[in-house]
Amino acid sequence: MGKSYFIKNMVCNRCLAIVANEFDRAGFQIEKIELGRVKVIQDLPKSFEALEQRLIQHGFEVINDENQQTLEQIKIELLKKVEGQQDDNISETLSKTFQKSYSVLSKMFSKSEGKTIEKYLIELRIEKAKEMIQLGELNFSEIAYALNYNSSSHLSSQFKSITGLSMSDYKNQQQWDRKTLDQIV
Repeated sequence: MGKSYFIKNMVCNRCLAIVANEFDRAGFQIEKIELGRVKVIQDLPKSFEALEQRLIQHGFEVINDENQQTLEQIKIELLKKVEGQQDDNISETLSKTFQKSYSVLSKMFSKSEGKTIEKYLIELRIEKAKEMIQLGELNFSEIAYALNYNSSSHLSSQFKSITGLSMSDYKNQQQWDRKTLDQIV
């Protein structure tokens, strides 16, 4: 009988490939894999401890607690929003996805993470802005538009509030201080 495993710190396609490889090495047959979750066709409990250890070596962790699973899925939804895979209002999306009121989800998130969902989303957006600045392919207005800000001044204000630097100063310093997404998620 199939089972779903929730995995912490899966934030990109490379993460998907590493986790899929480790499940395959452990003898699991994967039915579906997505950020934060692996569904296997048949559970093989004998090889699970070794799999867990290999996942930990790669910076992942199997999540067994239901609240922690929900929190990880909230983070994945926020990451999708920042990556432009989702245009809807985040509170509506989260409420629909988890069949709970946004207020309940927000309180659970704040209690666990020590910050609001909104603050967390801003941090993700600022890290994405840093990445875009480093790539040098877009100007600041285009970055703001790509990250769904109403104006570049709004992004600039949040950027300075979080980093202590203006976007121009950050771009010019060339010693970029970025967090990897798994450090945020």
